[in-house]
Amino acid sequence: MSQEQNYDWNDSKVIDDVDFHEEDAKLFRDLLDQKESSSEEGSTASMHTGEILTGKVVEITKDFIIVDVGLKSEGLIPISEFRDPTELSLGSDVEVYLDQAEGDDGQIVLSREKARKQRQWEYILSNCKEGSIIQGKVIRKVKGGLMVDIGMEAFLPGSQIDNKRIKNIDEYLEKTFDFKILKINIERKNIVVSRRELLEEERVSKKAELLQHIQVGDLRTGAVKNITDFGVFLDLDGIDGLLHITDMTWKRIKHPSEMVQLGDEVEVMILNIDEEKGRVALGLKQKEDNPWEEIEQKYPPGTHVKGKIVNLVPYGAFIEIEPGIEGLIHVSEMSWVKNVTDPSEIVNKGDSVEAIVLSVQKAEGKISLGIKQTEKNPWEDVENKYPIGSTVKAEIRNLTNYGAFVELEPGIDGLIHISDLSWIKKVSHPSEVLNKGDIVEAAILSVDKESKKITLGVKQLDTNPWETIERNMQIGATVRGKVTKVTAFGAFLELENGMEGLVHVTELSDQSFAKVEDIVSIGDEVTAKVIKIDPEHKKISLSIKDDLVEKNQENRDDIVMSSGDDESEDGENS
Repeated sequence: MSQEQNYDWNDSKVIDDVDFHEEDAKLFRDLLDQKESSSEEGSTASMHTGEILTGKVVEITKDFIIVDVGLKSEGLIPISEFRDPTELSLGSDVEVYLDQAEGDDGQIVLSREKARKQRQWEYILSNCKEGSIIQGKVIRKVKGGLMVDIGMEAFLPGSQIDNKRIKNIDEYLEKTFDFKILKINIERKNIVVSRRELLEEERVSKKAELLQHIQVGDLRTGAVKNITDFGVFLDLDGIDGLLHITDMTWKRIKHPSEMVQLGDEVEVMILNIDEEKGRVALGLKQKEDNPWEEIEQKYPPGTHVKGKIVNLVPYGAFIEIEPGIEGLIHVSEMSWVKNVTDPSEIVNKGDSVEAIVLSVQKAEGKISLGIKQTEKNPWEDVENKYPIGSTVKAEIRNLTNYGAFVELEPGIDGLIHISDLSWIKKVSHPSEVLNKGDIVEAAILSVDKESKKITLGVKQLDTNPWETIERNMQIGATVRGKVTKVTAFGAFLELENGMEGLVHVTELSDQSFAKVEDIVSIGDEVTAKVIKIDPEHKKISLSIKDDLVEKNQENRDDIVMSSGDDESEDGENS
């Protein structure tokens, strides 16, 4: 070399600038490559991504912990990855996870959180198996359930959170529970846990223990977990018990929700235990004295009671006469004078009323009451007030097909039957002779106090003309009448005495005809002969045929006489 130069022999590029023989140059390059390789191996021989390393804390800042793991650079770890940064100090040893050998800034990337999770995963694989119990903290909600921190994240499905109905899943966040490992997936490094299975196991254990120790008559406190139409199910800390609606109160209720709500804590009495089926019957009213125990002595028939109407039903009203004691006022016991079909016509829910005890059925838990008994029965002396044969004046209240109802006094009605309206007229409907609101005079025909029925008659105020008909009307007598009705079998006539007679179709004419209207019409005034009288059946049979025959004969005689006179005159003229 003609000129001495300073070279960095660690730099292989200088080889090209140095005058070596070709063999020496090749040998020198091999030595340099070997040196570089040896240097790199010395610094990274033990460095593998994903490996857990032990390092020392060399610096603590507000946001980072700087850790030296003996590599060419130090690693920065966010302080948030340390659960309790206050426990760290300069020189402390800490395990970290080598995430990257060299980051974008040339520094190695370390993670304390990943190291912790890796160690927990290794611990779980070594010490836990499916079915093991492990403690964890619920950290957040995810689709389908919750995530739990057990040193690493595990999935808690929604169906495995609890063994009761979940009202608000947020109630479980940030809370620590014991969990049962359901599944460990080594390939995906995930774990599924359950809290429900532990609760169910605990429940079964408590149930077995409870069944061994509880006795009929014990008082226990349970939480309402379900309400049905027939009762309430309570959780007695491990066993379900049924509180039937009939055992909730001595009073009458329609639905259990009138007394309890979901989640309520209720103290109940053990009524029955079925160890084989694991069922317990509960009672609430049994904690109190049975108010029906001495009911017969307390409320004998005839007792006056006061109470409030608590319920209306189609057949009556229930009145509470004391807490737990209700009686029924049937609609038939609400009024002496009114036919009550709906209890609301007389009383309303909430009304305070006075009633009389009619009967007590202790075994059935029933008391029959009446409110009409608190007033005088107007039918009591009705027989004395309205003797048979007496005459009264009353207002027509209602008309029916079979008669007219009249009001004799408030609550006392009577019936005038259609057959008692007229002796002589055939009435098809009472409206033909009476109108609603009319004041009518009538005779009392009968009184039935028990059935509350009074019958009256209008025609009875007059003499029955049928009793003297045969004296006042003779067979063969000629009468005048007005056609009032035409039927296929004849025509009805109203006679001058007001009675009615029938001209049968065979008695209408001595000549042939097609229909009755061909002979007579309604309103025609005709002369007829009486051919039969039947007082028993109130019938008068008439004939206008004979009268027509006589008239026709007279007409023929007149014609003959007139014809004879004409012939005589002709003879004289001739």
